[in-house]
Amino acid sequence: MEWTGNIRKMKSQLNGIVEYSLPLHDITEPGVLVPMNMLIGKEISIKFEDEIHCVDTGRKIKKTFGEGLCYDSFMNSPLASPSIIRPELSRIHEGIALRDEAWEREHHLKPHITYLSLTSGIKVGVTSERNVPYRWVDQGAVQAVIIAKTPYRQAAGLIEVSLKEFVSDKTHWQNMLKNVFTNDMSLEEKREELIECIPPEFEDFICFDEEVVDIEFPVIQYPEKVKSMKLDKVPEINKRLTGIKGQYLIFEDNTVMNLRSHTAYRITLSVGEA
Repeated sequence: MEWTGNIRKMKSQLNGIVEYSLPLHDITEPGVLVPMNMLIGKEISIKFEDEIHCVDTGRKIKKTFGEGLCYDSFMNSPLASPSIIRPELSRIHEGIALRDEAWEREHHLKPHITYLSLTSGIKVGVTSERNVPYRWVDQGAVQAVIIAKTPYRQAAGLIEVSLKEFVSDKTHWQNMLKNVFTNDMSLEEKREELIECIPPEFEDFICFDEEVVDIEFPVIQYPEKVKSMKLDKVPEINKRLTGIKGQYLIFEDNTVMNLRSHTAYRITLSVGEA
């Protein structure tokens, strides 16, 4: 079996265990969708075709900015709006767009959540309500719980900012991939503690009774040490795939590949026998 195309972020479904599929586009047009779970336990080959195409314009580029963008798109496209990384900067609910009013109304003037997740430790984050549970899967969380629901992005971001003083918003990605955790209490206990830290102006958005979501990833063996690979330096990878977690492929020799960081790269993916 063999597939060729430009990488996009893996899609996921949570059906007991996460089921992954990898979109490979024909430059900017949708192409094939590779079912990734069936490749686990098999020898796979990933060959970089020495082409990268901007996900926004389709232009051939030498390097990406942000997530698969050329420099011009990174500076101007709503796909790289500052309010994506820092939700508290969004002002579209005031009628003020940072880059593209129609895009920001569609994506940021919609219900959002502030959540706690267990990745390498307990962290706080923000995502669109319609991006649940996919955002948690993408970051490799084994558990997650909603702490607040808001009608627009900025409010969720401001709640996140208020909680960063008490809990991290970062993931130690190596520990996440090793399935090693540093939490000293459960998500429920942490939520109860942090609810008291949310500013009064956001108290109407607090969620007290949301259930914790458990997430299981398709991993045969977690790495003891983690070494990341990039196609820029290793243009062809031939290894046995032993798992997928977050947006990472895990191989039997403790190496990993972050597919999301390779967005827009054109590859040929092929598979051998188990």
